[in-house]
Amino acid sequence: MDDRAAGAAILKRLRNRRGLSLSDVARALAEYAAELHQPHLPAVASVQRSVARWEAARPTMPDERYQLLLAHLYARTPAGELSLGAGSDFAELLEALRLLGESERRLVELRSVLVRAVTDQGGGMLAFLAPGVQVGLTAALADPTRADEDIVAGLASVVSDVNAEVGTLPFVRLQLMLAPAVEACRRLLAGPVPEPLLPGLRDTAVAASALAGRLAFETRDDAASRALYAEASREAGRLELPWRRAGVHMSHALVTLYSTQGIEPARLLVDEAVRAARSGASTLVRARAHALQAEIAARAGQQRQAQAALGLAWYDLEAAQDGDPAPTSFSPGHLRGFEGVCELYVGDPAAAHDRFAASAEALSAPREQVQRAIVTTDQALARIRLGEPREAAELLHECVAAASATGGRVPAIRLRRARRELRPWRREDFVADLDDHLMDVLGT
Repeated sequence: MDDRAAGAAILKRLRNRRGLSLSDVARALAEYAAELHQPHLPAVASVQRSVARWEAARPTMPDERYQLLLAHLYARTPAGELSLGAGSDFAELLEALRLLGESERRLVELRSVLVRAVTDQGGGMLAFLAPGVQVGLTAALADPTRADEDIVAGLASVVSDVNAEVGTLPFVRLQLMLAPAVEACRRLLAGPVPEPLLPGLRDTAVAASALAGRLAFETRDDAASRALYAEASREAGRLELPWRRAGVHMSHALVTLYSTQGIEPARLLVDEAVRAARSGASTLVRARAHALQAEIAARAGQQRQAQAALGLAWYDLEAAQDGDPAPTSFSPGHLRGFEGVCELYVGDPAAAHDRFAASAEALSAPREQVQRAIVTTDQALARIRLGEPREAAELLHECVAAASATGGRVPAIRLRRARRELRPWRREDFVADLDDHLMDVLGT
């Protein structure tokens, strides 16, 4: 009840800070319902009583419809500007709902809905910066000596916020949102920013450039992707954070694997990642590096090396502790997917299928939908090799929608590969249905 009371207090504080009465909020919610083409709300007096119950000593939780309307209300500043970042009223609203008992998954979904609304309206990076940080950033870009910790923290928040939307928004939208943050980091690093800010700013620049490199790859701009990864690697080399360098190398290795011929260029990057990760502070990054090393070995037909690397990955994963600097970078669900790839190339298709199924079930968060689509496509490949093409086609139907929603390049590549494996059954109705779905959704 203490948490719920704190959540209610935040809702009341948000309302009072804007000088709104209970009836003012009720009318505003009704207006947003009409604007969003939602079903009409009850009479103002009835909605007002609901607002009062959310702020009561023993509060109730706003239902999903009211949560959406409150999100639209508090996503705009009193001046009408969109603001979703740290320190915004919208961020406080999400914290209030969390304290009232709402699930993290629902809060992520609610935030994604608002981010999509922002990008639908042509909004971008500024929506993720608190208004005061927006003003400060403008001044710092003109004179980097005026940069401060709030500006660095604001840019880091933008990168984190964009990264959180991978899998929920088309990659091209994310690219447009991130590009100003990448350029801001470049300009500030090129200028005489105060020395104490440099490590944090450089760390943000590394994260921004690496993510931008991945997004450029997904939108099929390989030249830009290579340049951005080179920039991320250069800046990461100036940090005393080996795990960050390892993360850049791994991301670069994955896009290299799908944008160049042969696996040797990707293998070299993975080996660099493993060397950096071994001296880094993140056990989870080290586990991921070993898992990727296992996949590269399996693709090269090296079963013994693949199994050895998988063993190291499991050892690292099980040794991970609270406080890891990259807590969301890797999980057992991810590793099951790597095990499946290894089984697919140098093992048993039945074992591969089971590993992929377990991985897909675990990868349920919105941020993991691209990876889930990749894993499910590989699961379909295992089904084909088990002589179950119809079941494989059913799995591929699930992946088509995921690939379409984000414009993801790797899921599309995996889909085309799986479709080629279905050629012996090309005259079957289930393959024709899959082709129709591919053509309707992806135009391929």
